[in-house]
Amino acid sequence: MAGSSPCASCKLLRRRCAKDCIFAPYFPSDDPHKFAIVHKIFGASNVSKMLQEIPIHQRADAVGSLVYEANARVRDPVYGCVGAISYLQNQVSQLQMQLAVAQAEILCIQMQQEPNLPTQLDQDDKSLLLASCNNFNSIPQYFNFASSSNVIQDPLKRESLWT
Repeated sequence: MAGSSPCASCKLLRRRCAKDCIFAPYFPSDDPHKFAIVHKIFGASNVSKMLQEIPIHQRADAVGSLVYEANARVRDPVYGCVGAISYLQNQVSQLQMQLAVAQAEILCIQMQQEPNLPTQLDQDDKSLLLASCNNFNSIPQYFNFASSSNVIQDPLKRESLWT
């Protein structure tokens, strides 16, 4: 216990906060929601056991991870933070495909503007590539992948998972 007031965990559990309270350094009394959400998902006993097994210098990071996962579990009880990770990975894949399409379109535009530039392609390959450039207008519709309805659709527009 740092001061005269008990830590958030001892307040919530309605017990006296001892000097060596394992929760006190990580769950201050001015942020009761932080412990409440972790307690709701993991339970005070389990959190206590986890913290006791972790070296002291890593406990703050562990508490941060527990808070993040607890908030994610409240928002998405099935997938938790894995749902947010899956959403972000899907978004990265879509953006990589959009980048590849944009780069190919740039190449096509450059080839159409200067078709007689010396390149390593023979004339048949150039004709085939230029013909495929005309089909880029229909390509973007194939890159709009629908994400699973079970996964968080846009976790970044919601509240922060850290609070």
